[in-house]
Amino acid sequence: MKLVTAVVNGESFVGAVPEGETTVIHLRGAERAMRGTETIPASMLAAIAQGEPFLARAQEVVDWALRQPKPDYVFRLDAVRLLAPIPRPAKNIFCIGKNYADHALELGGSAIPEHLIVFTKPPTTVIGHGETILRHADVTDEVDYEGELAVVIGKRGRAIRREEALDYVFGYTIINDVTARDLQERHQQYFLGKSLDTFCPMGPWIVPKSLLPHANDLRIETRVNGEVRQQASTKQLIFSLGAIIETISKGITLEPGDVIATGTPAGVGKGMNPPRFLQPGDVVEVTVEGIGTLRNQVGE
Repeated sequence: MKLVTAVVNGESFVGAVPEGETTVIHLRGAERAMRGTETIPASMLAAIAQGEPFLARAQEVVDWALRQPKPDYVFRLDAVRLLAPIPRPAKNIFCIGKNYADHALELGGSAIPEHLIVFTKPPTTVIGHGETILRHADVTDEVDYEGELAVVIGKRGRAIRREEALDYVFGYTIINDVTARDLQERHQQYFLGKSLDTFCPMGPWIVPKSLLPHANDLRIETRVNGEVRQQASTKQLIFSLGAIIETISKGITLEPGDVIATGTPAGVGKGMNPPRFLQPGDVVEVTVEGIGTLRNQVGE
């Protein structure tokens, strides 16, 4: 079961995509038909805050809905519009820089980071699967891609020990940490170059952590117009998922719905000779094992 935020007939809803990925179940609609009541939240942030009780109810509803003949709360996946699974995060997205050794070196670095590099992207960067990445030609000439595994926090915590860190995870999704390299260099920091509108495609859904027990060893691949640009495994992360959560939470309270992008492998456009930046019409596909593929096109 994968969890989505989708729109059909102008209504946004939390849905579940069963195995096969051809349909989406409107969870509140199915629960209403099943029980005559609605306890499943209308937003993904509220669902995540409920944690395991939500997941248990959602699975029960999905199992029931799949046994019903021609239900009106089940839609073809290609007939709905997918938003980012968390369309408007409550806080900035936490992002980890240079967390794969080869990527740190391809950008001209001479050393592997000894400490976590953390920056953020504001909620206004977030778009969903299939939405358009704005080119921002009036602001930047160097738009680049960065395919990443993202962690969705499911439980409030501070000073979390790395051995217990995954207990605080709700699930996983995919992020494309789109970057304006010239802004990044000009301003000598990450925020502006990472934070232009639409520069955080997210999705297509959240996979609950129980379905990805080996998140520290997942294949990740990025393609541009079908050409493989990035290939790696999350086992190559310099700082593991547990280490990331431990470090960020030492003095910052993590809350349900917080999103952490864990870093990108080598193969970005900036690291090529000559550099190959994204152009209008380019299609970027980020695939993470066990999750799926996040696909977006660059606009004019």
